[in-house]
Amino acid sequence: MTRKIVVVGGGWAGSAAALAARKAGCEVELFERTDMLLGTGLVGGIMRNNGRFTATEEIVAMGGGDLFAITDLNSRHKNIEFPGHKHASLYDVSTIEPAVRQALLAAGILIHLKARVKDVTMNEGIVSKVTAEIFHRDGETLEGEGDVFVDVSGTAGPQGNCLKYGNGCAMCIYRCPTFGPRLSIAAKAGIKEVIGEKADGSFGAMSGSCKLHKDSLSSEIREQLEKTGVCVVPVPPHLQKSLASLGQKACQQYALKEFAENIVLLDTGHAKLMTAYYPLDILRQIPGCENARFEDPYAGGIGNSMRYLGMLPRDNALKVTGLNNVFCGGEKAGLLVGHTEAIVTGTLAGHNAARQAFGLEPLEIPVSLACGDAIAHVRERMQTKEGLAKKYTFSGSVYFERMKQLNLYTTDVAAIRERVRAAGMTDVFTRKLG
Repeated sequence: MTRKIVVVGGGWAGSAAALAARKAGCEVELFERTDMLLGTGLVGGIMRNNGRFTATEEIVAMGGGDLFAITDLNSRHKNIEFPGHKHASLYDVSTIEPAVRQALLAAGILIHLKARVKDVTMNEGIVSKVTAEIFHRDGETLEGEGDVFVDVSGTAGPQGNCLKYGNGCAMCIYRCPTFGPRLSIAAKAGIKEVIGEKADGSFGAMSGSCKLHKDSLSSEIREQLEKTGVCVVPVPPHLQKSLASLGQKACQQYALKEFAENIVLLDTGHAKLMTAYYPLDILRQIPGCENARFEDPYAGGIGNSMRYLGMLPRDNALKVTGLNNVFCGGEKAGLLVGHTEAIVTGTLAGHNAARQAFGLEPLEIPVSLACGDAIAHVRERMQTKEGLAKKYTFSGSVYFERMKQLNLYTTDVAAIRERVRAAGMTDVFTRKLG
């Protein structure tokens, strides 16, 4: 009998969940409120840096490497270094979304774009369908019935949160004013969302980078970016940001003094500026940036999107606590920051949604693997106030330090594959369940 999985949210986690559920043998329907997939992945681009290399190769060995293969194929630069980060790849933000969309379509996934989920239908405590409004269709709605659902709707937006906790709507890639705010189906079903905090006790965290129009920078900066992928420009001392200002970022792996004393630019097609925002009048005083213009967010001189305002309680199989047939991934699954982290959790959530649909027990990734340890550790830490004030990523900050302490970090692909084999997880995400 055919089983149906409905995925709400088309970011990296949603795309990964959809592919994993489809590979497991389910029909899959994906709803995305905007006109493109990938969410923040449309302006991201950093892969394989530091412990993300390990996590990537673990998922590849487990049979869930489809999206990583696409990012590798679309990388503008590979094996580069920038302050605090080694062996990074930078994918091209202009080519990545069409490539991912084509992969999902080729897999037989039904994608609904410009379809904002606004409601859920419950039957005896089980979600049975979602209802989406279709952009610019005069009240037309679309229903998606399923056996199991995956909530990967993200944690940023609506505009009110950026006004309340940030510096106002920064006109970012989420595009809430155009396509409307996200909606969590788990929250709509009655689950209380979890709000992340900053070290000072305020809520949320600001997206960690901006994009500059490459042609607005000096020819010297452009040439270095396109040749090496990285350009580090010293900031005159009187213009430098304080280290304390870096604490606003979701991406704490970049909260290093080098990012206060310099502007660090990466070539992802745009010039990726590794700071949450930069006042334009100050930025234009830095050599080579006299004509700088923000590409995303357009108000990158005053702020960026506010995130981690809508996470969900869940177990280590990524099943939402309190709901019988809803799983979560990406930022919904907790304070795991980054594209790699979203693909890892999305893959597990989609696979487990399929397992439940076929009457099988959900799978937990063993803590002998970095992917499993990260999922379990973040869940544990989020039960504490101190833990809610931190961010976790394979690529730096507190979790990368834990990876190294536990000897989980390695770039030895053969060793990673052996570790996955010893955990009994080789090719687990390639198995068709029904």
